[in-house]
Amino acid sequence: MPRDLPHFIISGLGRSEKYKAKGSGSTKRPHDVPNRAQHAQALLRALDALPDLSGGARPGVYLEVQGRAGEVMITKGLNASDLTLLSIVQEHPENNQPTKATVFATAKGLDKLRHKIEDFADKNRTKADGSEGRPYNADLVQSIGAIVEAGLRALWRGPISKFPDGDGTIPWEIWLDISQAEAFFARAAEFGVAIGADRLEFPEDLVVIANATQNSLALANRRLAGVRALAAPTVTADYFDAMQIEEQAEWLGALQNLTTFEPIDSPTYITLLDRGVSRAHPLIAPALTGADRHAADPAWGVEDYVGHGTQLAGLSLYGDLTVALQAMMPIQLRQRLESAKIIPDAGHNPHHLLGAMTRAGINAVETAADRRRIFAMASTTEDDTPHDGAPTSWSTEIDQLVAGVSGLKKIPRLLLVSAGNTNQNLFGNDDYLSSSHHPENEIESPAHAWNAICVGAYTNKIFLPFGEAGVPLAPAGDLAPSSRTASWLSHWPIKPDIVFEGGNWVVNGPPPPMGHSALALLTTDHQFPLRVFTTCGETSGATALAARAISELWTEYPHLWPETIRALFISSARWTQQMRSHLPTNPAKGAYGQLFQRYGYGVPDMQRARRSASNALSLVVQDTIQPYRSSDSGGEHTHNEMKLFELPWPVEELRKLADTPVTLRVALSTYIQPNPSEPARGSKFRYASHNLRFKLNRPNEGKSEFIARISKIAEQPEGPVVDEDDGWKFGRNRRDVGSIQIDELSCAASDLARRNIVAVHPVAGWWKARTAKDPENRSARFALVVEIDAEALETNLYAEVQMAIDNLNAVSVVV
Repeated sequence: MPRDLPHFIISGLGRSEKYKAKGSGSTKRPHDVPNRAQHAQALLRALDALPDLSGGARPGVYLEVQGRAGEVMITKGLNASDLTLLSIVQEHPENNQPTKATVFATAKGLDKLRHKIEDFADKNRTKADGSEGRPYNADLVQSIGAIVEAGLRALWRGPISKFPDGDGTIPWEIWLDISQAEAFFARAAEFGVAIGADRLEFPEDLVVIANATQNSLALANRRLAGVRALAAPTVTADYFDAMQIEEQAEWLGALQNLTTFEPIDSPTYITLLDRGVSRAHPLIAPALTGADRHAADPAWGVEDYVGHGTQLAGLSLYGDLTVALQAMMPIQLRQRLESAKIIPDAGHNPHHLLGAMTRAGINAVETAADRRRIFAMASTTEDDTPHDGAPTSWSTEIDQLVAGVSGLKKIPRLLLVSAGNTNQNLFGNDDYLSSSHHPENEIESPAHAWNAICVGAYTNKIFLPFGEAGVPLAPAGDLAPSSRTASWLSHWPIKPDIVFEGGNWVVNGPPPPMGHSALALLTTDHQFPLRVFTTCGETSGATALAARAISELWTEYPHLWPETIRALFISSARWTQQMRSHLPTNPAKGAYGQLFQRYGYGVPDMQRARRSASNALSLVVQDTIQPYRSSDSGGEHTHNEMKLFELPWPVEELRKLADTPVTLRVALSTYIQPNPSEPARGSKFRYASHNLRFKLNRPNEGKSEFIARISKIAEQPEGPVVDEDDGWKFGRNRRDVGSIQIDELSCAASDLARRNIVAVHPVAGWWKARTAKDPENRSARFALVVEIDAEALETNLYAEVQMAIDNLNAVSVVV
């Protein structure tokens, strides 16, 4: 059954205020330890307890260095002076667990670390003015909470729950320091470690498969060193794709036995707007009834003769089947499928009918039944390229359909659309990101529609079968080579909105790089029973995975609006570390532009989208606003109201945190009604019926001053855009575009305690034009999501917010 929403929902409780007339980044450090002498002595005792390296029998020792709970860990000093930093495991902030670093230390490295700790205990630096400064090595030593010898688990890449159990001989994927690999190979057999013949070489690592028991590998690791990481040998999609049909059928039977279609009174349906879906496949049939297959043109039929729709169906239900088949864990499915064929089996739709056929497909399924639906469309056109972000006829119709002003049923909808796939022939074998920004690789229409969720692709697939020639083109965590990017940096919405796994390409010989089944997603084949599995990927596969994720979210919280689900989903996204590596050290607001063009807001974190924990609170508002009213002078309409929300900050708890940094993230989502004639006349701000913005009061800024500042800003929406020095990370140049705005700021907790008013206000839109009739009868829905992240600090924020919410419900009114 759907769970109650663990976010606070405030519907229709914004305080309305009339507009006033015109004229009227420093580096974090750990906190000082209470007693530096005791702290140093504890660490020195930990070093004394480590194995003795003086005899030369061991080249060094692996250390697990734990940080201090609730403190930042500065690891620079752990990767110098004969210490080699191998990995860092940053625990999720809400778990309040210390960061852990795995370090290899030689005998010299341990001696140098000992001296650094001793200097910390006894010596202080001298400031420029001659006064006493901080202790020597303060950042390093105060980052460390404990030091112990590390075992194999500390070297494990991946969830620790996947670490092998038992003491039998099993295969291991071993990552070796490339400079020490040959020495390891020469003696590994002495310790019972059998090294396979295949090698995978990277700039700093050599990867091999070895067979050994845990004890044998642990002994070899202690005596030989050179091991940088361990992992489970990777099984890729091509392993299952290449199987004979009889073997595929055995895997299918096993998966069917593990799968339960959970009975739900009102499930969420994923409606695939594609080429039809085959019900012959036993993994799909339980989720897709015969009556739930439709076509925009009834003469087309509903079967899938190409295979694309059936591939997306499998991914929408199960995700990447490579994962499911390896895990062999029970699967409970709550979502269901619908299919609306919008592409003919032969040929294609004329360009002028693309929007009409999309509308016809949506009409077909909505006429059949009233349901909670997520529309997923992995179909785009290159005929409108280049458009540079400007609306097209198809994207405008998508905006109308999502807003509920088009279609037989005038209801808001949730729709995902793929970003489109790149022209492979434009790529070389090296700097593929530059090729991704080629004008011909611009995001295709209609994926740049304001109201739709545009899905791009990234990849974590970097493993080819051992012995196979070639290397993956994209590094793990970066843009999938197939994913198109935005050509625009201003005015038009940030697209893509988010990215999901879309597979990788392989470089083998002269360009262009090619697709490879090992670097793709595994899914269902429309040719069943001739074939069970096939591969899929690119932005089509990413869109299906996104539909699966967002359907699970909406199934849990079915009473939320589409606008709200969209806000929670997109706002949960974050850039991977690899994506962030393209930023300068201290990025200015403008530096994020290229990341937005490639990845949107990043990869959604579904746990973040769901949670409301004691150190990360999501406050969710669903409300309406009447943005404009008729002018007394008979000219252009004027702004009518703004909505003010006095946020239920946990003031006392935030004050206790004093100067501790906290992060605030805000998302505002609304559906606009489009008017493509306005941009054609040069008014880019008036493509939308209404444009909404959010503002947060500054520390010590009262309500009246706050309202006056917003009123002034709102009257100048089409003037020069200048970022305010208000602490926001992305800034208004990138935030104040499209129909969803997201930004975040970090500040001292005590400052946030004094910033407790958020405003939602309109700026220009075509509803404001004098020719728009009855502005008093035009209202817009919006969702506002506000999240506080206190970064793993032990605070009971939740309880105080709950008390404030109770009070808010009692006093909030709309004026």
